[in-house]
Amino acid sequence: MLIAHLPSGYILSSYLIERVRTLPVSAVWVIAAGMLGAVAPDFDMLYFLFVDHGQTHHHRYMTHWPSLWLGLIALSLGWRSLARGSAAAWLLLVFSLGGMLHVLLDTLAGDIWWFAPLVDQRYALVKVTARYQPWWLNFIMHWVFLVELAICAWALWRFRRRAVWYRQLG
Repeated sequence: MLIAHLPSGYILSSYLIERVRTLPVSAVWVIAAGMLGAVAPDFDMLYFLFVDHGQTHHHRYMTHWPSLWLGLIALSLGWRSLARGSAAAWLLLVFSLGGMLHVLLDTLAGDIWWFAPLVDQRYALVKVTARYQPWWLNFIMHWVFLVELAICAWALWRFRRRAVWYRQLG
């Protein structure tokens, strides 16, 4: 995924807001947490570029391990059950769901080590072959990029629909 992580976080959090009517935190913070979580696994790119100098596939880093995001989801659910009105617990949950969504989307055409750190085996649903330079052209020229464009279009549609809905409340 090149461009769809941030919009996917918006989609996730906007649906959560609609489904859970009594959140202990404002909708703006829920949207922000979902979008931040949806791009958080790629914060490892700073380490990848400036420390590791591209020596290790950045999906091998802990930020792309499903076990990390599942653990954070479990932690936030436990925290939320102990402190029902905790805004921080809800924000951690939405953030963690965004991170897990990121890893799920990366599994489409990017290698994800689903059982790391226990098993050193990568998984991807689709293999994008290297045909073009620079590397990112291979993803843009592949059909999986249409999935990314569809996610972006969906997010734009949701945003516009919600904006009209808020104006009508207004």
